[in-house]
Amino acid sequence: MIEHIQKEAHIMPDWTIIDLGGATSINYERSRLLAERAYRKADADDRKVISGMISDCEYTIEWLNTGRRPGNKRGIERRAGYEREVLLDPIRMQAFASDSKAGSPANLTDDQRFQLQYALDQLSERERECYVMAHGECIPHSEIAKMLGISDGTVSEYVQRAQRKISETVEQTLFFV
Repeated sequence: MIEHIQKEAHIMPDWTIIDLGGATSINYERSRLLAERAYRKADADDRKVISGMISDCEYTIEWLNTGRRPGNKRGIERRAGYEREVLLDPIRMQAFASDSKAGSPANLTDDQRFQLQYALDQLSERERECYVMAHGECIPHSEIAKMLGISDGTVSEYVQRAQRKISETVEQTLFFV
C-alpha cells in the first residue's frame, strides 16, 4: 500500500491542490509523502514550515492507528473511575448551589431538585461543603482549603470521596434515569 502511495506522490505535479478525502490513516500518509517530496525541493525557510507539516501528519497517523494520543502511557479506558465519570450535570449542580453561576435554581424542576438534594444528603457535612463549593460554585480547591482551614489534599480527598458516594447513589437509586 505504501509503495502505491509513494508512486502516486511522485506523479503529482508541484503545487497541485488535491482533495484526499476523509481523515483516514492512508490519506494522512499520502499527505506526509507529498510534504516530504515538497521538503526535498524547498529552500531553508520553507523547510521549517514543511517539517512541521510532516511532524503533524506523523502525529495524526499514530493517533489514528493506535486509537490514543501519541505519548500517552495510559489511555482513557485505563483511567480511574472518578476521572472518567461525570456524576451530575454541572449546570444543574451550579443552578442548585448558586444563583449567579448558571441561572436561578428556579430553572430546576422539583424532581431534579429532589434528586440533587437526595444525592447530597448521602454525604457528610464536610464532604458536602467541599463538593458544593468545588462543583456547584466552581471554587478552586486551594481557595476552599483556605476558607475551611484545611490542606488542598484534604479538600481533594473530600471531593473524591463525595464523588464516589454520589456515583454509588446514582447507580443504586432508580429515580436517577
